[in-house]
Amino acid sequence: MKKTAMFLLAFALLASSIQPAAKVKADSDTFKDRFNYMYNKIHDPANGYFDSEGIPYHSVETLCVEAPDYGHESTSEAASYYAWLEAVNGKLNGKWSGLTEAWNVVEKYFIPSESIQKGMNRYNPSSPAGYADEFPLPDDYPAQIQSNVTVGQDPIHQELVSAYNTYAMYGMHWLVDVDNWYGYGTGTNCTFINTYQRGEQESVFETVPHPSIEEFKYGGRQGFSDLFTAGETQPKWAFTIASDADGRLIQVQYWANKWAKEQGQNLSTLNAKAAKLGDYLRYSMFDKYFMKIGAQGKTPASGYDSCHYLLAWYYAWGGAIAGDWSWKIGCSHVHWGYQAPLAAYALANDPDLKPKSANGAKDWNSSFKRQVELYAWLQSAEGAIAGGVTNSVGGQYKSYNGASTFYDMAYTYAPVYADPPSNNWFGMQAWSMQRMCEVYYETGDSLAKEICDKWVAWAESVCEADIEAGTWKIPATLEWSGQPDTWRGTKPSNNNLHCKVVNYGNDIGITGSLANAFLFYDQATQRWNGNTTLGKKAADKALAMLQVVWDTCRDQYGVGVKETNESLNRIFTQEVFIPAGWTGKMPNGDVIQQGVKFIDIRSKYKDDPWYEGLKKQAEQGIPFEYTLHRFWHQVDYAVALGIAEIFGYKPPKGGSGGGETGDIKLGDINFDGDINSIDYALLKAHLLGINKLSGDALKAADVDQNGDVNSIDYAKMKSYLLGISKDF
Repeated sequence: MKKTAMFLLAFALLASSIQPAAKVKADSDTFKDRFNYMYNKIHDPANGYFDSEGIPYHSVETLCVEAPDYGHESTSEAASYYAWLEAVNGKLNGKWSGLTEAWNVVEKYFIPSESIQKGMNRYNPSSPAGYADEFPLPDDYPAQIQSNVTVGQDPIHQELVSAYNTYAMYGMHWLVDVDNWYGYGTGTNCTFINTYQRGEQESVFETVPHPSIEEFKYGGRQGFSDLFTAGETQPKWAFTIASDADGRLIQVQYWANKWAKEQGQNLSTLNAKAAKLGDYLRYSMFDKYFMKIGAQGKTPASGYDSCHYLLAWYYAWGGAIAGDWSWKIGCSHVHWGYQAPLAAYALANDPDLKPKSANGAKDWNSSFKRQVELYAWLQSAEGAIAGGVTNSVGGQYKSYNGASTFYDMAYTYAPVYADPPSNNWFGMQAWSMQRMCEVYYETGDSLAKEICDKWVAWAESVCEADIEAGTWKIPATLEWSGQPDTWRGTKPSNNNLHCKVVNYGNDIGITGSLANAFLFYDQATQRWNGNTTLGKKAADKALAMLQVVWDTCRDQYGVGVKETNESLNRIFTQEVFIPAGWTGKMPNGDVIQQGVKFIDIRSKYKDDPWYEGLKKQAEQGIPFEYTLHRFWHQVDYAVALGIAEIFGYKPPKGGSGGGETGDIKLGDINFDGDINSIDYALLKAHLLGINKLSGDALKAADVDQNGDVNSIDYAKMKSYLLGISKDF
């Protein structure tokens, strides 16, 4: 019994203390092999990136509070990254079944079925939704439906019904509870949930998680509905898409189709799904309540007067469970980082991805041009891209009050959310400019070239990588001042719009995305006679960053870095606004009432292995160090390795690359630099068949280096740990 307890304790310790690897070498020295290494790590069931149904978790670890508020939730973002991983695998290894499975997961778990979308046949495109103001603070909610305000008309509903012979929408809801942790669904089955509902200042720590299918089973008298919208209602459902995720999935399918055709493979079924997704994604091109663009007031529009042709933050739709009514809204707020210019180009120009609707391809052609112009308009004097635009200042269609404009929409430096400001995170730069670098590569577009030239020069200059020292850093937080010049049809100088790097970090996912962007840029300069000197410089930086991550960050789960995060103290300190007199319960019995904090309505977190460490940080100021293995991090890095292989790059000299054992430290199975009881437990689990080792971990376990991991290695490890022998 005592031995079993020690064994389980070792595994508990392992789960909460994964360390970066110390210059561990792989079997080969090609980027293809490195991609395959990462692919196998991500798909290894023992590593826990997917649930039993094949849905990717947001992170392996459960205590994760970022955009999702729990690590074993998943997002449409993760679904799109899953497809990206499989598309690159198809290109490199000729295996396309994984991409089909990724799409199956998308359709089964992220796109609500037609049977759920009750009442869509009752939708009235002449009156799409009831109007309610937005407010800055959660304290200002619930919002009141204003029946005296007339909204605009939905101009694309009927053509979509005609094209697809259904009233149901086709878009990925952004958030699911994969294991039904909260309990809004059935058993451990994946279920749709939502969080953010209450204004730009509602951080994740101030959200109230609630079911997307609201049956009044939990919460208060009307479930959770009257926390967000005042008044009497009935059981209902609602879904919201994240436009960048749907756009990324289309972008991925564009590349997958090209690569598969090179191999003589036919992906027409998947292409049709991507084209359909793009057809419905056009709802994010329209103002939230279909109000006239630039009216600076609640002026209902008809036709395309409410269309801004950009990808706003979301679109949403819902209805009564009884099927009595339904609604749709677009979005008034546009973040540059959510744009998908390559997806727009594909939907407008690739016949394999042409939408079925009468105006789909034409609208995406207009959107492609408008998106590229938006990047150009928002490019700062330094080269970084600033926030975005809105058609509804304050969420209430207020006057622009001197804000510069782009096609009659007002500049905003932090679109959609302000806690923290949405464009202060450097990740938006890498994510979105990666797409623009693809546009430059694919089209040679002169404006895309101009944008990429300036951005790459800036981005490359603020990133560092030293292969020999095993260090790298990229910007983490940005600071903005000024605003762009009003758009006059050509790219402005924007001498009054500035960006400053506030601090740096080691975000592995964004490092991968950044390297991906730099490599596409380098190839574009060669393809279109561009600035090849800058292209090579950027590519060298990209390869160096990928190499340092490879050398220093690999662990049993793929790649990871240690983190600390003081903002997680808000788990214990942040009050979640609940109106006076409102009371309810979470599915597990947690009471929801005025004065509750984040943790009070998520008490199940108290059973998490990281809980006590974070609590000690909040109460005693002792930093809690942890390693999160986010799914998108692993994929972003893996995809960058794959892109490097596709373009024919070689790992740079000076890094740890090939060789049979190389710098592997025998006995250090979890690569934390020490040989201890955790390694002993991992070896025991391998020999018992509980958790099979592979790759570098298997090599580290072969302490007698005879090519076989067996009881002799186990005995040698035991002898070493007991101090009987000083080496293996």
